Amino acid sequence: MSVPGISRRSLLAAVAAAGSGAAGWSRAQTGHFPNRSVRLVVPYSVGIGPDVVARSVAEQLAQQWQQTVLVDNKPGASGIVAFGDLRRTAADGHTLYLADTGSLVVNPLLHPQLPYDPLRDLEPLTMLFRATFLLWVGAGNRLRSVVELQDAARRAPGKISYASLGHGHPSQVAVETYAQAAGLQLLHVPFKDSGALMSALVAGDVDFTTFSVNTMAGLLASGRMRPLAVAARERLASHPNIPTLLEAGGPPVELHPWAALMAVAGTPDPVLQSLQRGVALALASDSVRQRTAAAGFELMPSSPQAVRERMAADSAVVAPLIQAGRISRF
Repeated sequence: MSVPGISRRSLLAAVAAAGSGAAGWSRAQTGHFPNRSVRLVVPYSVGIGPDVVARSVAEQLAQQWQQTVLVDNKPGASGIVAFGDLRRTAADGHTLYLADTGSLVVNPLLHPQLPYDPLRDLEPLTMLFRATFLLWVGAGNRLRSVVELQDAARRAPGKISYASLGHGHPSQVAVETYAQAAGLQLLHVPFKDSGALMSALVAGDVDFTTFSVNTMAGLLASGRMRPLAVAARERLASHPNIPTLLEAGGPPVELHPWAALMAVAGTPDPVLQSLQRGVALALASDSVRQRTAAAGFELMPSSPQAVRERMAADSAVVAPLIQAGRISRF
């Protein structure tokens, strides 16, 4: 599924419009925002793809605002740890959140009680990026292709295992979306961190997983991990020898987890306009675009409404997985 976005030309037009809309406020309130350091909360560990993108955006914003923009990494519990302080955060634009599919869409469907409500507590600024997931096995795994994986899973329902970064994490949602389309029953093995997950895959303790190329780049280069297929409409330009899932004998499923940049709900409109203008300029910079591409992601700047539409569309995809018992509620 494609993510609603805007072209570079439209983005620059939006920047200009946002700039003119906020100009009067900026002149009248010079120095009022940001008037101290800004915190960007990221629900991922330091050094992996989303963190790389977040830091590149933070650097551009810091240059624009002449204020420090601190990246605050809070991994764990599919984003619940990162968003747990929302209600204690002032709605003044000085705290931003990188929110992904799991924290915005999946968690509200799985948890009867959350320390945050994405619709009530968060204000979308823009889509940030989307990734493309591939199916991966350890180099020594007996499963040599998507067809072999599917045949083995059909012979022994619930025996072929897959690894994810936790219950409700986008990596689990992606595999269960694929499994439902292929008619497979698989064994879910959640891990608390990516290091343990990768070690288990390489050792053959778990059969397969799904992540982006960037996440697996080191293991792929060393020959310890093997891609079976890319879950996209087209092959990756950077890895043209990897077949699409459909070409490899799987269902025509596209797996594109995404992330958005959010402010705290209740942030004054002039501050939101200033944030949107600053973020739009950051996303239009060569530095952010190049580092996002190097991380294996596609930059997807958008309107705030496009974020809301993406959330609604993904809720319609994830809810049936939960109803079918593929992802259990807490």
